[in-house]
Amino acid sequence: MTPIGWFQIVLYCAIIVALVKPLGWYMTKVFNGERTFLSPVLRPVESALYWIGGVDEKREQHWLTYTVAMLLFHVGGFLIIYGLMRLQALLPFNPAGQSAVAQDLSFNTAISFITNTNWQNYGGESTLSYLTQMVGLTHQNFLSAATGIALAVALIRGFSRSSMRTIGNFWIDVTRCTLYVLLPICIVYALFLVWQGMPQTLGAYVEATTLEGGKQTIAVGPVASQVAIKMLGTNGGGFFNANASHPFENPTALSNFVQMISIFALGAALTNVFGRMVGNQRQGWAILGVMGVLFLAGVAVTYWAEANGTSTLNALQLTGGNMEGKEVRFGIVASSLFAVITTAASCGAVNAMHDSFTALGGMIPLLNIQLGEIIVGGVGAGMYGMLLFVVLAIFVAGLMVGRTPEFVGKKIEAREVKMAMLAILILPLMILGWTAVAVVFPPAVASMANAGPHGFTEVLYAFTSATGNNGSAFGGLTGNTFFYNLTLASSMFVGRFFMIVPAMAMAGSLAAKKSIPPSAGTLPTTGGLFVGLVVGVILIIGGLTFFPALALGPIVEHLAMNANTLF
Repeated sequence: MTPIGWFQIVLYCAIIVALVKPLGWYMTKVFNGERTFLSPVLRPVESALYWIGGVDEKREQHWLTYTVAMLLFHVGGFLIIYGLMRLQALLPFNPAGQSAVAQDLSFNTAISFITNTNWQNYGGESTLSYLTQMVGLTHQNFLSAATGIALAVALIRGFSRSSMRTIGNFWIDVTRCTLYVLLPICIVYALFLVWQGMPQTLGAYVEATTLEGGKQTIAVGPVASQVAIKMLGTNGGGFFNANASHPFENPTALSNFVQMISIFALGAALTNVFGRMVGNQRQGWAILGVMGVLFLAGVAVTYWAEANGTSTLNALQLTGGNMEGKEVRFGIVASSLFAVITTAASCGAVNAMHDSFTALGGMIPLLNIQLGEIIVGGVGAGMYGMLLFVVLAIFVAGLMVGRTPEFVGKKIEAREVKMAMLAILILPLMILGWTAVAVVFPPAVASMANAGPHGFTEVLYAFTSATGNNGSAFGGLTGNTFFYNLTLASSMFVGRFFMIVPAMAMAGSLAAKKSIPPSAGTLPTTGGLFVGLVVGVILIIGGLTFFPALALGPIVEHLAMNANTLF
């Protein structure tokens, strides 16, 4: 651990905080339908899309209608991706002559990208055509990210509205998010990445002659356009198998730093959107404070663990820390920071192999996802996930100290608490349930590259990543099998949509309630006490739920490492 390392971490946090207010201000205007500086150009396009789709701008939707529209939208996305993968051998823009993708892998990938998980049981450059990468994956990256933000805004409207039966219009929200937020930023972002050395071409793969006279095929393609939205939209699906550690997908230290900023930018700004819409920006800062405490704790542990290395490395007097599985151009601090960011934000892109981290260094990314990926979280998903925990914290505070269970003028009652618990319990159901099956089912066990606690962590991480819609892989697990393609797909589907439905039901319930003024019994929700309460509730729920599984994996592996036993 070095001063320059901590400087990078502090600089990163400072830039994210500086972006919160301007982005939050702009996104609030977009979702309130107010005029922005892009309106003269994009407003005619927006109106034309509504006309083509038969959408009435003035008509809002009940929470159930809003949710059904979202689900039907994703059915279409699934069919597009699945069809492209199965038919890509017959379609254009396939210079490498990629064949059709197997049925189970196509099914897994289609579910993965409509759920914003982007788990990849394949190598992109050796499996998919340019058309599939662009029309299937990049296209869906925009729409799944826009969906997450739209759902978060719908839940925020539930808190901000009074005595209303509607929470917005899904078609309008997803259109405005794509047109006014995601596309403009990604156009500029992609040009920056090209400047940094990232390919953006429809040309064929390049064949080079090595110094020994051999032939090497260098994969290229429309990379920058996909990477821009995969980071900004916290999708994570890489164009190349090596993801953000590939020099064509993350060429320089500057591109790496900007990619980390883009992962958190919109998710952090949504806290300010919340504060603006409920009429008190301090509420948004308090929620960002909860996220910040958990994030900084995770960064500190991971950086410390990787900088200190392992007992074996120290015995060999290799005291530079653990560089296994990391790119030299990024080093320990940027690799550790990236790992925490990508798992705190439901992104899933990786610039280092988490399988090669130390036991405790690899545990923090795992724990970030298990907590519900609410530490900034995926764009939108992190915000509505955090609001579920806020509801629980308010309820717990009411039980402990007799405070009136209220939040931003809305009384928290049995229905809201039930919906929050229903959504949160989805995570352990899928993570622990499928992990238990996988570690005793012989075909699944055969996919594990390591024995002992490390192998267990590989399986636990896979189902944690899928259910949490993160998409990063711990590594060492052969996931492209019939068993894992189907079980991981079910985890991704349930983890995304079975959490969304209770959250939208809560939005509808809150919007229908009257707003009440704060009283002497109302718990203040803008100060340090509230931040500490929410952090405590999150850690207690996560600890009680997942500590036994963590004890079987990374914790026991760390203890074994200190006894010079490696796995």
